[in-house]
Amino acid sequence: MVSHRPVLSRGHGLAALVLATLMADPVVASLREEVGFASALDDGRPLYREQHLMRTAPDGGPLERLVVYRCTDGTPFARKRVDYRGAPSAPAFQFEDARSGYREGLQRGRGGAQVFVDRPDAEPRQAMLPDGVFVADAGFDQWVRGNWPALARGERVPMDFLVPSRLTSYGFKVYQVEAAADGDEPARRFRLRLGGLLGWLAPHIDVVYAEADRRLLRFEGLSNLRDDAGEDPLTVRIEFPEPARPVASADFERLAAEPLRACRVGA
Repeated sequence: MVSHRPVLSRGHGLAALVLATLMADPVVASLREEVGFASALDDGRPLYREQHLMRTAPDGGPLERLVVYRCTDGTPFARKRVDYRGAPSAPAFQFEDARSGYREGLQRGRGGAQVFVDRPDAEPRQAMLPDGVFVADAGFDQWVRGNWPALARGERVPMDFLVPSRLTSYGFKVYQVEAAADGDEPARRFRLRLGGLLGWLAPHIDVVYAEADRRLLRFEGLSNLRDDAGEDPLTVRIEFPEPARPVASADFERLAAEPLRACRVGA
């Protein structure tokens, strides 16, 4: 049975040491917050918001991300911790949802990459996967930036993307759909679609990035969140209207320890 105590928790002291060594100012330039607002893709009904705290190295590379998911009344109901230090495009992560008790994640050890899923109505499941051959979770953002020149040229770039609930990765194609705009800001829209026949049957995901700084502006498609019962993935539009802003280092630990409570998404 897989342990649900993530590698991230064991690295807590290391993260604190890195932060203390690199930054002395109480408002840390390498720790920034960005908020996403999720609505139902079909009717625009507000569902939840995502509070992202991202810690980066002096060279701008990602170190770790903390995401707190909140109902429209502000109640924190789910949380995700991401550690990019092993592999920026396939980071270790752990997600937990207090509404249904659903958990999933990716951990790394000497044996490679271990993906797990834990549903309250079933036995926990896990599998070992070949490390370094797939993209996982928020690592997709890093993958897009790394493949930006090819995508911007109109190439269809193959990518294996981890689907934790299936304990495996699937082959996708990522390609530019059209040049887009966010107000007066030039942007590019990329599409993530399953390869082969499944690509015509399964829903796609669209992401819109700002041309200037390659910042994610919008996500449209299946969310990593499920409905309140923990059954079906939500189909959402997530808008990130404001660039990330610097925040105090204490905010990371405060949000990491904030108790989660069940609430109704979209209520």
